Amino acid sequence: MVNRVTSQTMMATSQRNLQSSAAQLARVQALASSQQKISKPSDDPSGTADSLRVRVDQAATAQYGRNIDDGNAWLTTVDAALSSTTDILRRVRDLTVQGANDGALSPAAKEAIAKELEGLKTDLLGQANTKYAGRTVFAGTSDAGVAFDSSYTFTGTGTPVTRRLDGSTTVRVDADGAAVFGTGPGSVFALVDNIVADLRSGVNVGPQLATIDTHMNAALSQQSAIGANQAQVNKAEATNLQQSNALEAQRSSIEDVDLSQVVLQLKQQEVTYQSALAVTSRTLQPTLMDFLR
Repeated sequence: MVNRVTSQTMMATSQRNLQSSAAQLARVQALASSQQKISKPSDDPSGTADSLRVRVDQAATAQYGRNIDDGNAWLTTVDAALSSTTDILRRVRDLTVQGANDGALSPAAKEAIAKELEGLKTDLLGQANTKYAGRTVFAGTSDAGVAFDSSYTFTGTGTPVTRRLDGSTTVRVDADGAAVFGTGPGSVFALVDNIVADLRSGVNVGPQLATIDTHMNAALSQQSAIGANQAQVNKAEATNLQQSNALEAQRSSIEDVDLSQVVLQLKQQEVTYQSALAVTSRTLQPTLMDFLR
């Protein structure tokens, strides 16, 4: 059986071909302009699901990155405070050694040492109450505003401040103020007060050196712990950056188009569409008027 080919059939077929070419051209143009493979979930349901999973992982990695940055800032602040504390204690020790030389010092010289020690005690209190972002770094999760009050009482909670570095690792980012400075009558602040009182009353301050060394060792021990924690945070930072780059590459492979390939497809579709237009115009050119001429 031979099917009859009419002008209407030819026109309908030509229109379908033109619409198909135009649709393909529009699709490639949309890809080139958006540079996104997936404009709606129905474009690629499987790719959409993969994209959502990757974006969830990216959000978690970004949060861990913020935690790492914040933890690093805490640890840097604590380390600087402990370094200053150690320097102050060394100066306190040097002055105590000088003050212990009773035979060579006049009362005026001892008074000068006592006044400098009082200034150093104020500096120690300032270091002990160091803050980062409005939080005291030696008082744990306390919101008292200071780690040590005017009576040298430690106001910390005993609960450390931690930051999560990844899905399974947390690190402490503060320091135990009670372990570094002591508390109350046993604090380093009270120790300096005692040394000052002994200097002014004529009591030899040599026996206080051992206690000063104990506080210095405590500060150095805490500083070593802070250094170890900071090394852990720095390692986590490098790992987090690698993970972030890997996830971004994975997301890009799912969502982003290959621009060079899309440009090539666009040129091909433009040529195809122009060819379809030319062929259709020649095919549909004869009309009834042409036969009546």
